[in-house]
Amino acid sequence: MLNEFKAFIARGNVMDLAVGVIIGGAFGGIVKSLVDDIIMPVVGAVFGGFDFSNYFIPLSSAVNAPSLAAARAQGAVFAYGSFLTVVINFLILAWIIFMMVKGVNTLRKQVERHEEKAAEAAPPPADVALLTEIRDLLAKRPAV
Repeated sequence: MLNEFKAFIARGNVMDLAVGVIIGGAFGGIVKSLVDDIIMPVVGAVFGGFDFSNYFIPLSSAVNAPSLAAARAQGAVFAYGSFLTVVINFLILAWIIFMMVKGVNTLRKQVERHEEKAAEAAPPPADVALLTEIRDLLAKRPAV
């Protein structure tokens, strides 16, 4: 069983997945910063200066704080503003990944087309050309 596990881990797909998860985690931080620091302030300015992250509904009568952090300290809250921010993060990240995959697929198709054209235009190897010439000469020779 240990050898099977070693073979599984040594596969390229597992290593590719590990690299993808690590890069994805780092990329998630970039997207979070993009949404929190650039997009949401612009959206807030367009819609009257509000900040989505502080939108919440108190679930307890003891909660009367103006900010989400203070309200969470006072009791249970339904933080729908934070949820909206996370949904926007997800949509942006999904769009970027979609565009990256689309670009890679386009590049892959171009490379495949180029390889097909190169294969069609390439002359046969020298040994194949020589054997073809010998065959043609033998075919022209009269039978004995």
